[in-house]
Amino acid sequence: MQISSRFTIAMHMLACMDVFKDEYKITSDFLASSINVNPVIIRKILSQLKDAGLIEVKRGPGGAVIARPLDKITFLDVYQAVECIEENTLFHFHENPNPNCPVGKNIHCVLDDKLLRVQAAMEQELKSITLADMNSDLGKCLKK
Repeated sequence: MQISSRFTIAMHMLACMDVFKDEYKITSDFLASSINVNPVIIRKILSQLKDAGLIEVKRGPGGAVIARPLDKITFLDVYQAVECIEENTLFHFHENPNPNCPVGKNIHCVLDDKLLRVQAAMEQELKSITLADMNSDLGKCLKK
């Protein structure tokens, strides 16, 4: 299992929006140059972040800005905005376990609850970290 790069790209974008907010107009081209990806990918993620209410995008001279205080946006907010995972479906279960096999017949009984607990723990940890935490750490790294 691997979470797509959309989450880390979104975090990078949000860090740039905060760090460079007073120096540059934050455009998809500007963000793409920092992240080193195609601006089309950036525009898709900008749209997802905007739909989630995490950023505002102003056409023309405005650019993108973070819509809420950094301490009010959690990693979970960003994860839920950009990852296409429905509730309680982080782990994709193989479609057709063999009902004639004792393991196949019972695998959901064995794993479903445990996988939900793992997902809940991950989401709880994501909820405990904010953009303010990330940008504080980024500030420490920039001073090195």
